[in-house]
Amino acid sequence: MSTSPSTPIFKEIVVPQSHIALLYEDGAFAKTLSAGKHEFKKLFDKTSRTAKLVDVRERSITIKGQEILTSDKVAIRVSLLVYFRVKDVVAAVHNVESYEERIYEDVQLAARRFLSSRVLDDILTDRNGISDAVRTDLTSTAATYGVEILRADVKDLVFPGNLREIMNAVIETERKGDAKLIEARRDAEAMRIRSEAEITAARAKAIAERERLALVTEGERERAKATTEAEADRVRLKLTAEIDEAKAIASNPQILELRRLGALTDMARTGAKFVVGLNGELGHALKD
Repeated sequence: MSTSPSTPIFKEIVVPQSHIALLYEDGAFAKTLSAGKHEFKKLFDKTSRTAKLVDVRERSITIKGQEILTSDKVAIRVSLLVYFRVKDVVAAVHNVESYEERIYEDVQLAARRFLSSRVLDDILTDRNGISDAVRTDLTSTAATYGVEILRADVKDLVFPGNLREIMNAVIETERKGDAKLIEARRDAEAMRIRSEAEITAARAKAIAERERLALVTEGERERAKATTEAEADRVRLKLTAEIDEAKAIASNPQILELRRLGALTDMARTGAKFVVGLNGELGHALKD
């Protein structure tokens, strides 16, 4: 409890840590007392003193499940856990009879106002919306009796039996759908990996083919070059031989005569006949 029963005080009072005491003299509020020992030593003092202790630590209240009808006529039961602390001990004790009971009632009303204006789908989609709405709604109200609302959390959200079955079926369907989606994503990823591997292999094959063709082309060029050079060497050798022969004939005319006689000898072996001119030169060969 936040307060203790009024206790007559005559000489002193000890206020525990994390508490504040309200001091009353002859029934009237006198002042607040912080944690520690407070003494009252006056001669012939006949003042009647009492005190109420108020716990100023953070505490919580559980608002048990109450049935509320949503805007689409679905009955649900919600339990809330509200965290608070007393910020103004004078207001908390003097402005309301019991600030804890008042918090309980205000939370119930705030939750009812919020849920009755929402459809079930919205409530299921955003459960934190209940907590935020209750905290916002209570902040200004609770401040009037010295209480600060720190936060409000949904502890339980209960639905009718048939609705629970439907929700379980929906959850199961969503779970299966998620599993299929994961499987589809996995298959798509595997397909992507295979496609990338095939593309990489095709590119490697194309590069290898280009390199092979480049080598073949280069080899053909080398072979053609070698053939051309060989033909050039052959022509050059033939020409060199003919030049040498011409030089030799020019230097020794007898060589030409010997070749001619050799040619006539070869033709005579074939039975050819010759006409001898008046100057002794051979004419054209006559055939049989």
